[in-house]
Amino acid sequence: MTLDAVLARIDADLPHALDRLMALMRIPSISTDPAHAADCAAAADWLAEDLRAIGFDAHPRPTPGHPMVMGHGGTAGPRLLFYGHYDVQPVDPLELWHRDPFDPAIEDTPRGRVIRGRGSSDDKGQLMTFVEACRAWKAVHGTLPARITMFFEGEEESGSPSLVPFLKENAADLDADIALICDTGLFAEGTPGIVTMLRGLLGEEITITGPAKDLHSGMYGGAAMNPIRVLARIIAALHDENGRVTVPGFYDGVPDLPEEVARQWQGLGFDAAGFLGEVGLSAPAGEKDRTPLEMIWSRPTCEVNGISGGYTGAGFKTVLPSKASAKISFRLVGQQDPLKIRESFRAMVRGMLPPDCSVDFHGHGASPAAQMAIGDPAFEKARTALSEEWPNPAAFIGCGGSIPVAGYFKDILGLDSMLIGFGKDDDAIHSPNEKYDVDSFHKGIRSWARILAALAA
Repeated sequence: MTLDAVLARIDADLPHALDRLMALMRIPSISTDPAHAADCAAAADWLAEDLRAIGFDAHPRPTPGHPMVMGHGGTAGPRLLFYGHYDVQPVDPLELWHRDPFDPAIEDTPRGRVIRGRGSSDDKGQLMTFVEACRAWKAVHGTLPARITMFFEGEEESGSPSLVPFLKENAADLDADIALICDTGLFAEGTPGIVTMLRGLLGEEITITGPAKDLHSGMYGGAAMNPIRVLARIIAALHDENGRVTVPGFYDGVPDLPEEVARQWQGLGFDAAGFLGEVGLSAPAGEKDRTPLEMIWSRPTCEVNGISGGYTGAGFKTVLPSKASAKISFRLVGQQDPLKIRESFRAMVRGMLPPDCSVDFHGHGASPAAQMAIGDPAFEKARTALSEEWPNPAAFIGCGGSIPVAGYFKDILGLDSMLIGFGKDDDAIHSPNEKYDVDSFHKGIRSWARILAALAA
C-alpha cells in the first residue's frame, strides 16, 4: 500500500479535518458537571457517526456514567486498539478566556497558527489525529491497513469511574496485539517521543489529633503536645540528606534505567538549568546521584502537596491547634506496589506518634506504574516511522505524570501501550485559552499514517 498517496490526501484534506475537529469541540462535553450529561452523550453520538462514515461498525456503549464509544474496522493486519477521550475539563475561570471556550477558531499567533478552544489539545484534537489518519487511508485504499478497534472514553477528566468495570466486561471486544494512546505531547519542538514509562500514583491524607480542642498557647504551650509540631517532624523524616525517601521498603521494585534508553535520553539535550529556571529555581532537589530527567521520568518521589492546621487567616492568633493535616503523594515506578507502600508509610507515621496523639488516614487512589516492553519490534517500527515525519529523531521517553488507562490496559487486557502525542507544553490544557497548534494536528495525522503503514508492514 502506497503511503505517499495517503500523506498527500491528508495534506489536501486538512481544511476539512479542521472543520470536523471544531464541530466536535463545539460540544461542551464536561464530564464532571451533571448539567452537561446530555452534551457528553451528544459527543459520543457525534464520534460514533463519524466513525461509521469511515466504515467502522461503531456505537456508543452505555455505562453508569457517560458512554464509551467503540468501533471496529479493517479485516487484515495487526490488531490495534486506539484510545482517546472526548470529555473535557470545566472552563472556569471563564473571564480569563479570550473567546467563548466552545466557539473554537483558528488563530494566528507569533509562534504560528493554533486551534483555540476547550478540548483542542486535551484530548479532542489528539483523538482526531488518529481518526483522520484512518479516514485518509480508507479514502485512498478503500480499506484500513490493520484491524483497528476505536475506544473513546467520556469520563477521563472526572476520574474514570466506569473504565475498569467496562474493560473487564468487554475484554473480548477490546482484544488486540497492542494499544495506541494519544494523550501525551512532544518532548520538545520538533522532537516526538513514545512514552514507555508512566509513573504510578499513591495519595495519602493524614490528620494528627492532639488536644480535644484548640488551646490558648499562653496557657497550654509547652505542656500540651502541638499536632503541627508532630506533623512537621513526620514530614521532615520522609527524606534523608541525599534526597532519598525513607519509607521502609519504598525502593523495592525500582528498576535500573536500561542503557539503550539512557543513551537516548542523553541525546535529547535536556536543558535542566532552563527547566528549573523557568519556575525560578536553580538546584535539583531530588536524589543527589540522579539527573533531573531521571528524577521526573524514571525515579519515584514523595511530595507534600498541602498542609493545614491552626490559624491561617489574616493577622495573628495564639492558638495551639487540636488537629494538623497534610496531603502527601507518591509517584511510583517499575514494580513498586502502591498498597504495600501505603501500609509501610502508615506504619512509619504511627511509629512516630508521641503520647496523647492519634492519626487518621484517608487514601486518595493507588495506581501502579506502567512500563512498556520496548523489546517488541512494533515499538522500534513506530519510533522509526515518527522520526521520518519530524525534524528530529523520536525517542523512547518517560512521563512524570500518571496516565492510569495504560496500566489498566496492561493489568486487565494484557496489552502494552504506545503513548504517542503531539501536544506542547504551552497548550494550556485544563486552563483558560487552551490551544493546539495546527502544525501539531497536521503532522500528528501524518505521523499516525506513517505508524499505521509501519505496523502493517
